[in-house]
Amino acid sequence: MKRQHSYRSAAVFAGVLALVFPVSAGFGVSSVFVPAGEAWASTSVNATIFRSSSLCSRGDIQYISYYDAEGWLVLGRRVISSGEPFTTRRTPYRGNVRDAHNSISMAVDGDGYLHVSFDHHGAPLKYARSVAPDALELGPLEPMTGSGEGNVTYPEFHRLADGGLVFVFRDGMSGSGNLVMNRYSTKERRWTRLHDSLIDGEGRQNPYWQMCTDPAGAIHLSWVWRRTPDVATNHDLCYARSRDGGVSWERTDGTPYALPITAATAEYALRIPERSELINQTGMAADAASHPAIATYWREKGDKAVQYRLVRHDGKGWRVLRLPERTLDFRLAGGGTKAIPVSRPRIVTDGNFAAVLFRDAERGSRASAYVTDDIDSGDWRTVDFSKEPLGAWEPSIDDDLWRERRHLHLYFQPVRQGDGERSLDGAPTKAGALEVRWRQIGRVVAGEDRDPVRGLPRPVRIPSVLSQGGRPHSSYGMCVLFCTREGM
Repeated sequence: MKRQHSYRSAAVFAGVLALVFPVSAGFGVSSVFVPAGEAWASTSVNATIFRSSSLCSRGDIQYISYYDAEGWLVLGRRVISSGEPFTTRRTPYRGNVRDAHNSISMAVDGDGYLHVSFDHHGAPLKYARSVAPDALELGPLEPMTGSGEGNVTYPEFHRLADGGLVFVFRDGMSGSGNLVMNRYSTKERRWTRLHDSLIDGEGRQNPYWQMCTDPAGAIHLSWVWRRTPDVATNHDLCYARSRDGGVSWERTDGTPYALPITAATAEYALRIPERSELINQTGMAADAASHPAIATYWREKGDKAVQYRLVRHDGKGWRVLRLPERTLDFRLAGGGTKAIPVSRPRIVTDGNFAAVLFRDAERGSRASAYVTDDIDSGDWRTVDFSKEPLGAWEPSIDDDLWRERRHLHLYFQPVRQGDGERSLDGAPTKAGALEVRWRQIGRVVAGEDRDPVRGLPRPVRIPSVLSQGGRPHSSYGMCVLFCTREGM
């Protein structure tokens, strides 16, 4: 029977925005944008993919961080279930926002203390933590271990099952560097060095990594090697796993690594030659069985354009899964932050469900996702979370909230980026969190145990957010358009 839809609309001024409209039959998405404040947008420093994390949470409290229009580090806090926008506080710390490497990373530990690291591109460590649990006020800058902290790039936090943290960064430079790992104990409230060089480029190359934790508490790490500062020399895709909080590491078959891991000892998920438009620093996820999936892109022989792909271990071996075909081609070469027509992808999984998050000029540079309820089937559908273009935005998410509650919240902000660290001056834009829900008609797919708009029926169709007359929305009262299904 042909499906017909009737539409009703409601306006509730609660400081958030949700707009919903129909998409392909049988599958849909709803989104709610929760604003925080005006943020720097002349580079992609606030919206680069290697922020871990731009959003983080503990229980019902969520935090956000960004640089404001003058480059000051801003922290925000909200109670998720309240539906209210973020309360923000400008810190006394400032970053060089004209270099998109200098992003902010943060985490909240098991006791509720916020940890923040920021403004790094081959620079001494800048790290501070909140003065009290659930507070936005940061204490003074302090060292972590006091050793080997003079040349930091790509700082990254991850919370562990015991409430402690791991912190990783690159020591060295593009084409010649190592991966360093620290661990924080909530019991002792101090950092210790786990590895001066977990992955060693041996002075000939450096690893560009992505990291995640799985539901069982294991840490998963994958990386590409880069031989020179030229991104065109990215090659190969490697993997390692730790089941003891980062102390020891193993391959997928359980054989232990001798540390540090080198090019000669690494497990290769896939051999990919240089000059394949292979990107670095993407996203990965792992299921309850500890099977990793790495989202990335590169060009294979015969491809008409660079393609997004998944490299996944199914318990027996590594497989390459193709995603819906792209047609807009580009070349990846040179140094610095690149202005290219696609974002690096992130992936989230829940059983057989998977979503690969991305932005592509081929789709109007919106926030988009390839979504499936059977990751091995090859049956992917493409959905958009936004109507307006987001410029150089890349997806970063609240990893804590997805891991613990299967709710997907993205950092959301339109940004600009010139090639090779060139800024594109312009007005600041609104930053905030985008709450996303997926539904398949007749059943919940993921993250649907709480209505994104309290008191209203669950929306089941895809949204348009931040759009009013083709311009960024400047008034953030809530306007919800939802649909009910009839004649099904």
